[in-house]
This record gives sequence, C-alpha cells and structure tokens, in this order.
Amino acid sequence: LASDAQLEARGVEVQATDRGGDITWHGPGQIVMYPILDLNRLGLRLHGYLRWLEEIIIQTLSHHGIEGRRDPDATGVWVGTPSRKICAFGVRVSRWVTMHGLALNVDPDLSFFDLIVPCGLAGRGVTSMSQELGEQAPAPDQVLEVLQQKFREALMETIQERD
Repeated sequence: LASDAQLEARGVEVQATDRGGDITWHGPGQIVMYPILDLNRLGLRLHGYLRWLEEIIIQTLSHHGIEGRRDPDATGVWVGTPSRKICAFGVRVSRWVTMHGLALNVDPDLSFFDLIVPCGLAGRGVTSMSQELGEQAPAPDQVLEVLQQKFREALMETIQERD
C-alpha cells in the first residue's frame, strides 16, 4: 500500500523471500521463529505441520490468558471478534525440510501493518498480545520462554509418537 518513499521514511526495508504467506512485516516487538525440521522424520506433511505450529502458538497464548484459534480460511492464529491475526505464518519446504516460520506479535508497533495488506488478507485486522492484554501483557522474554517450552513439548511428543 505504501510508496517506496513512505517505506523509506518509516525505515522499512523490503526483502523478497521464497516462502508462502504473502507480504508481512517483521520488527521489534515480535518473536520470529524459523524452525528447521525434517518433516519426514516427524511424520508430518505441510498442512499438518502448519496446524502443529498453530497449536504451539495457541497453547503459548493460552498460558498468558489469550484465547487463540485457527481460521479455516486463513493460516495463522487469530483472536477476538471480529478476528484479528496475532501470529502470521510463512513457511517454505524443500525436500520435506522446513524453512522460514512464524511471527508472533507480542508488543510491536502495529502501525507498520497499515503500510501493507498483511498476508494478502484485505480487511482483516492485526493485533498483539500487548493490545489484547494491556498492562497485564507479558514481556517478550517471558513469552519466548513459554514458546520454547511449548515447542520442545510438542516436538518431543511428535517424536515419541513416531517411535
């Protein structure tokens, strides 16, 4: 939506990628996670992997008092009514090894999303944990700690199911 001059004025640098998910913004206040996993070893295919990642984020949000959910029409994790995206996904898989990943909005400047059509989804809102929880919002390092724990638990469970 923004011109090159507007992007430059805001300090935004555009980077082309080879992952799915259309356009997004990454910046301070987000937790960006790019797992590199062999989906064959985990017994997952692309859609299963995306649902697996969504579940990890839903559990992380739940730990902090936010009810996250899936949207059958759009990958990611959503909250509230009307639904607003709190976590975006953009994944690439090559030879069943994952690249790229997700961005969880903990406390970013959400005005940057006004410069784009996030994930190519016109008319859909974006939110953050701090916007949803106000003063009760956890610090990014607290969220990261829980996210890492939930990811480890999900990974161990998936590996054990394969054995």
